[in-house]
Amino acid sequence: MRNLIGEIISKTAHAAHAAELADDPYLWLEDITSAAALDWARARNAVCERELEGKPGFAALHERLGTILNDKARIPWVSEHAGHVYNFWRDSTHVRGLWRRTTLADYRNDAPHWDTVLDLDLLARDEHENWVWAGASFLPPAGARCLALLSRGGGDAHVVREFDLGTLSFVADGFILAEAKCSARWLDAGRLAVATDFGPGSMTASGYPRIVKEWRRGTPLAAAATLFEARAEDLSVSAYKVFTPGFEHEFVERQIGFYSSELFLRSSAGLTRIDKPDDANAYTVRDQLVIELRSDWQVGGRSWPQGALVATDFARFMQGERDFSLLFTPSATSSLDGVAMTAGALLLTELDKVKNRIVELRHVQGQWQRREVTAPQFGALGLSALDAASSDQYFLTVSDFLTPTSLYLCQVGSDRRQALKAMPVFFSAKPYIVRQFEALSKDGTRVPYFVVMDRKTRMDGNNPTVLYGYGGFEIAMKPFYSGVTGEAWLARGGVYVLANIRGGGEFGPRWHQAALKGQRQRAFDDFIAVAQDLIERKLSSPRHLGIMGGSNGGLLVGAAMTQRPDLFNAVVCQVPLLDMRRYHKLLAGASWMGEYGDPEVAAEWEYIARYSPYHNVFKDKRYPRMLLTTSTRDDRVHPGHARKMVALMEAQGHAVLYWENLEGGHAGAANNDQQARMWALTYTFLFEQLG
Repeated sequence: MRNLIGEIISKTAHAAHAAELADDPYLWLEDITSAAALDWARARNAVCERELEGKPGFAALHERLGTILNDKARIPWVSEHAGHVYNFWRDSTHVRGLWRRTTLADYRNDAPHWDTVLDLDLLARDEHENWVWAGASFLPPAGARCLALLSRGGGDAHVVREFDLGTLSFVADGFILAEAKCSARWLDAGRLAVATDFGPGSMTASGYPRIVKEWRRGTPLAAAATLFEARAEDLSVSAYKVFTPGFEHEFVERQIGFYSSELFLRSSAGLTRIDKPDDANAYTVRDQLVIELRSDWQVGGRSWPQGALVATDFARFMQGERDFSLLFTPSATSSLDGVAMTAGALLLTELDKVKNRIVELRHVQGQWQRREVTAPQFGALGLSALDAASSDQYFLTVSDFLTPTSLYLCQVGSDRRQALKAMPVFFSAKPYIVRQFEALSKDGTRVPYFVVMDRKTRMDGNNPTVLYGYGGFEIAMKPFYSGVTGEAWLARGGVYVLANIRGGGEFGPRWHQAALKGQRQRAFDDFIAVAQDLIERKLSSPRHLGIMGGSNGGLLVGAAMTQRPDLFNAVVCQVPLLDMRRYHKLLAGASWMGEYGDPEVAAEWEYIARYSPYHNVFKDKRYPRMLLTTSTRDDRVHPGHARKMVALMEAQGHAVLYWENLEGGHAGAANNDQQARMWALTYTFLFEQLG
């Protein structure tokens, strides 16, 4: 009875506090580029910079991080097209970057010769635009054209321009799309599948296109033929073509929500829906239809488990046959981390206890043959095909907390691999050790986490420790190598902790779905449990323990701070979601209702209100000092979340710092120099609070 009364009192207090904020006095800070809002941001930037940049060691750290991020010995990551490998490169000389290419043979050399394809610094200067590279889409299989994507300031919205890879120039009368959150895919040399802002009513509530059209060369965009119209409440729509020789298909995909979609095969007869579960991902691999399951599926008289990967003959499937082969089945500790396709194989990256392994699958005479690939037993492994249409070669990346990332060229059917490149050693790994522990969450669930620390670390509670987490969207947090973390934190005596909490993808869909919507509190409980475990082991203590997270991770640390402020002495909250009453009305927020729920539904707002950080900070509580960072140009997570949280906390008298980069998109920075400054501010704040 006492617990019931306490819960009623708690709910009443939260409801009353939420009502106080219903008439939000800080809504004006949601006007991203208004003079008043920008003046407000600049004023707080000045306070933050004056304090942190004035600390001893900031200038040296800033310079060192800039050197790391601009180091010319970094791995130049590449993608292949028509005999060339392409790379986008930034350094201190090329601040906005060079898009360049070489041959694979030359790339294998220590110092390959690069030909510049497009110089972003020159383009930005000549066109008086703040261009940030957003990628390129090549015309398969060996076309001489591509679609170059350019963003103003680093946001998700971009312009599309057709580019000639022979003349290395934009095509004057080619395909050009105005700035929008859009999708443009090649159907052939003369046709694109385009989903963009076609005018009033053409975008979804999430801010993405709801109409996809076929645009033919030489015709105005207004004359493009509509392929499909999604609903306004859907997330988005797109269309694409699979170019595998002999197995060419065109598809239209309706993205209903973040985890639900419909897939249609396009033919001369129209669109035919692929009969898959709405929450499953499906795609073709040569003659096979491959389906990744997020929930159990009863079909063809058999049951396929959540998290499984199944395949069947595509043509027979479209004729009604439902005879699947099981390619992967999860266990209590394992999940499917990724799938890569080469010309003759499927390559699976599996996770077992947050450690990777690789499996090679080949479809031979109607049967799937499985081979485990001998690969490094440590760290995180990543795979990408060199040329999925015509080659069985693939790239393998190997990384862990203390070993610089290495890049290898591999061949299906062989365990031999050729070392291509490796990241420089930015800090000495000798003093450090990596351990993996488990924390017991509130409901008894065991939650793994990694600790990176000096071998001589004393378990006396005095170690400055930063705990990082994410816990959302089925994204797994895996070991990684970071010169920034090594130099800015480990080398200064800090301990780094990475939590594998529910909501992520470390153990597949079940681990993610355990923290969806009304179960969101489990992710926060897991994170808090890891913090408590660190304290119980005397690895750290509330005086020396800080937390950090970005985007959904910003929501995580915001909730952890408001629920258990006694556990922490510093909070770094990056490009965060914080106002969960209005998140679905801000930029891409409506697309995440499958993750968090709909605040307009009373029953769903009831559970969201309990953790929404903006609605759970109180004047009479003491909170750890907080640094919030965001970007004016973030058009995914609205900067208003961070702005309003800071304004509210300031009004309540709490200690808070704020830094808003005036460009940079959801990454928080548009170039290496901005990244260096952002991380120097961040780690200076953490060191001052926890050291």
